[in-house]
Order: sequence, then C-alpha cells, then structure tokens
Amino acid sequence: MKILVTGGAGYIGSHICVELLQAGHDVVVIDDFSNSQPEVLEYIHEITGKNVQFYEFNILDEAKTEKVFQENQLDAIIHCAAFKAVGESVSKPIEYYTNNLMTTLIVTKMMRDYHVNNIVFSSSATVYGDPKVVPLTEDCPLGETTNPYGTSKAMMERVLTDVQHAYPQMSVTLLRYFNPIGAHASGLIGENPKGIPNNLMPYVMKVATGELSCLGVFGDDYDTPDGTGVRDYIHVVDLAKGHVAAIEKYSQPGVHICNLGTGKGYSVLDIVKAFEKVNGVKVNYEIKARRPGDIATCYADPTRAKEELGWVAEKTLEDMCRDTWNFAKKH
Repeated sequence: MKILVTGGAGYIGSHICVELLQAGHDVVVIDDFSNSQPEVLEYIHEITGKNVQFYEFNILDEAKTEKVFQENQLDAIIHCAAFKAVGESVSKPIEYYTNNLMTTLIVTKMMRDYHVNNIVFSSSATVYGDPKVVPLTEDCPLGETTNPYGTSKAMMERVLTDVQHAYPQMSVTLLRYFNPIGAHASGLIGENPKGIPNNLMPYVMKVATGELSCLGVFGDDYDTPDGTGVRDYIHVVDLAKGHVAAIEKYSQPGVHICNLGTGKGYSVLDIVKAFEKVNGVKVNYEIKARRPGDIATCYADPTRAKEELGWVAEKTLEDMCRDTWNFAKKH
C-alpha cells in the first residue's frame, strides 16, 4: 500500500515509517519540523535502506495538502500530526484546538475528495478522562477530559466518527495510545523534543545526561502505591507495529476502536528507579505540586488488540529504559 503518514518525522511518526517500510509499504510523509528534526529522514533511510517521499509544510496549508493527494495515489492515511503535550495544552488551548482540529478536518476533506477510504488516527487514552475503573477497555465511557490536549483528541475522534457515518465506505480506526517511551534499538531515532521536554522519559533522559539538573515529579499524594502517578508505558516500536497491524487488518468499512498498551501500570518513581538500575546512572528528582490536568492511574486492557489485530506489546520496561539511554548517548 501507499500510505501517507502525517507528522511522519516526529517521535511516533518516524517509528511508524520504519515499521511500514520494513513491512513492504510505500510511505509519503508530511511534516513541518515544528517538533522534529530533518535528519530523522536520513535515519529512517539508514535503518530501512528505503526512502520516504517527503513534503515539508503544515497541513493547515490546505492547497499544499491537496497537492500531495493529487500527486500520489494513496491507499491509506496514518494521522499523527498533532500538538501533544498535556501541560502545554493547558496554557495554549487556542493553538492546540486550531492545529489539532483543523489538520484533521483538512485531511478528512481530502480523503473524501480523492476517494481515500482508510485512516488510522493516533488518539490517546486521555479521552477516557479520569477513569472510574482500571484497566481501561474500549467499551469504557469517554470521560470528562482533563486538559485541552485530551479534549482535542476526543473531538477529533468525534469528527472522524461522523465522517465515517456520512461516508460509510470509509474505514476509520481510532488507536488509543497509552504512554509511548523508548527508542529504536539502533539508537538513531527516539524522542528528542525541542526545548524543555513535556513528557516524562525525555526529561529523565536529559537529567541523566546532565542537560537538565533535576526532574520535577508532580505530586506524591495520589492514591497509588508510592503516591506518584501510574501510567501504562509502551515501547514506541511496539506501538508502531500496532499501526501496521491496524492499517492491514482494519481495512473493512466501519469505525474501529483499539487500545494500544501493555496492560501494566508503572509509577513515575518506578520509571526513575528502572532507568537508574538498567543504565547505571543517577536521575535527580524533586517532588513538586500536582500538575493541572493530571490523573492518578491509567492503564490499558489490551485484549482487543490481541484478538482483532494479533498484536501484543513485547518489549519490557527495561528495554524502554535501555533503548532511551542508547539513543541519548548517540545524540
């Protein structure tokens, strides 16, 4: 298949490109490098021996987006182009809603106009809000989202669902990610955000390298075993493989919803201790006040992914910590 990956130079998008190329698909990428680096495209080639067809712009430029659809006979789309930091979204709601919603509307409009009927959307477990029960299944009600990032994901899910109902020949897949961390085993691609990281693992990485002095742990009074927030951390390579499975298996018309997680919850301090142990480094941290929009516990029931996609997360927390540090040392 010829597959468009929006945001394909980003952390998750680049790993998806690698897995798609290695599975024999042709890949087209749109990215504006707002949170990624151009050299990622060279690394994708180095890992796979193959090139993606690349376009540099923001999908908000509708004319340029349409040109990509005109120039390529696309079979499917994996939509990863979104602003994605929970904390930042609280302070920049206008930017988050504009970028995340408008890019989705433009992509679906082009799908309709150019008869591309298969989309996999990178959604998020944040759409479940503050869950009443864990682990979370796909049948859990969508909650009151606790931040603009999560709300934008829930709204995009709604848009895509309504589009599928209007154009029933479409296959719309909503992949609800839990917390992707880790890096490719080559150490060539991984999470390297511009500026101060908003997510836990790249922050841990930058404290371990000495780039940042100390990790802030937001809250130690949650109802969890050690008081810090518990999340389902999934290796980004496992996550990427889940997309390949979804694009290949969920091709029949309809709306398909699937969690991608490990089914295990780890606390912030579990991550810090595992990183220190696996890599033999020290990660300084200090406890701070809770952060707006955060919840106590969130982890997946990944049964549906196993039954419908034949997909299971295979990599361990140790793998995630080791691969992150390997990436840090190479960059």
